Amino acid sequence: MGHGLSVNFDDDPSSRQCACKIDMRSWFFWKKRGSKAFELGSSTIEVHWDLFTAKYGPGPEPIKGFFVAVIADRRLVLLLGDMPEEAQTRTNLAGPPPEAVLVSRKEHVSGKSLYATKAQFTGCGRAHDIVIECREQNGEFREPRLSVRIDKKMVVHVKRLLWKFRGNQTIVVDGLHVDMLWDVHDWLFNPSSGHAVFMFRTRENTKSWVPTSSSSSSSVCAINKLGHEDPETVFSLFIYAWKNQ
Repeated sequence: MGHGLSVNFDDDPSSRQCACKIDMRSWFFWKKRGSKAFELGSSTIEVHWDLFTAKYGPGPEPIKGFFVAVIADRRLVLLLGDMPEEAQTRTNLAGPPPEAVLVSRKEHVSGKSLYATKAQFTGCGRAHDIVIECREQNGEFREPRLSVRIDKKMVVHVKRLLWKFRGNQTIVVDGLHVDMLWDVHDWLFNPSSGHAVFMFRTRENTKSWVPTSSSSSSSVCAINKLGHEDPETVFSLFIYAWKNQ
């Protein structure tokens, strides 16, 4: 039905926040290209975007033919997309564009027992197929089981899921240690309105991350506050899995 673009800013010391949000329905051609400016504290923020010729893959994100640029006090601080020359022409700014690093990604998937997506855990790595499966009770076993496969290889298998509906495990992807956390409480005990949360987070050191709270929302906040680590080597993927009845 359409796509949306949202750019959020916040200034923690002064608790000031502002956002640039565009809803691009198929008939809103003029919203696919434009700009917006606003004040944040003592800084002037500009957001420029051009998604008029954007091409999309199976997901909601454009893969080519677009740019999104953020300018703070006449300085280009963020540039996304494959049209850097067009972006610099539109913004009237010269010089090399800044290098953007993906530090976090959130996805919503739905299904009955299988949930699949793709993820690239490092900037130079390849995209991996991730398949999450939750098998209900049948004649083979007495309790539901959870399994996670990456590129068809089993990396996590939880048998006593009624007792282990929350947990974490370390796996290896692209030679990196990845902490995986799962919370399927609502799948099992609130199936009518609940969803499961899965988190994959790369790390460099040998200290594994463990959840600080039993609730999924608090777990997400705990990860987002770890801003002192190197964003070039730390990447977090959050998957919100909704079970179709």
